[in-house]
Amino acid sequence: MPQTDIVFRVRDLTKRYHTGEIDILALRDVSLEIRRGEFIVLLGASGSGKSTLLNILGGLDVPTSGEIDFGEHRLSQASEAELTRYRREHVGFVFQFYNLIPSLTVRENVALVTDIAEDPMGVDEAIDMVGLTPRRDHFPAQLSGGEQQRVAIARAIVKRPEVLLCDEPTGALDYTTGKLVLDVIERVNRELGTTALVITHNAAIASMADRVIYLGDGQVQ
Repeated sequence: MPQTDIVFRVRDLTKRYHTGEIDILALRDVSLEIRRGEFIVLLGASGSGKSTLLNILGGLDVPTSGEIDFGEHRLSQASEAELTRYRREHVGFVFQFYNLIPSLTVRENVALVTDIAEDPMGVDEAIDMVGLTPRRDHFPAQLSGGEQQRVAIARAIVKRPEVLLCDEPTGALDYTTGKLVLDVIERVNRELGTTALVITHNAAIASMADRVIYLGDGQVQ
């Protein structure tokens, strides 16, 4: 496989948290490779290390030891300024809670991100991609939970990120609505070629993925 096909290369990644006298080992010796354009689902029980791994891949956290490369860039040795630039230029985030600004319309919420993007897509294009064109002038309070999550996805993809990281994007939704949201993420992955990693507790959703990575007790199973 060509080296350029590898987006993330993780080697012997370990993450420890210290809380008072308690030492928590969130990740232990995790090694994996993620290819460009893959749709990956991360499965595992609460506390298995899924969110910790996703946060490190996204530059929101740093490992205690081990190496993580994004292309030719070694994230595990990056400064905070370099990680900020990495997040701004390369990563889109979608979380369980939508974090929309209540006083802004759908279009205005999505447009906010274009100010920090080098080559954003059109705001209306991103909104159309998640199927919300008829709702683009509505405020978050006028939308359902699933619609609000699709706004969050539009906001994440409008800057054309190479990687889309989704931490329980359907956690606050019922199964049917959650499936619609995941269909949107799958479409983004397929049509834009965006590498997508999705954390979920719902094993049934795993059938949508190119690959499923199981984590347990801080390790890849």
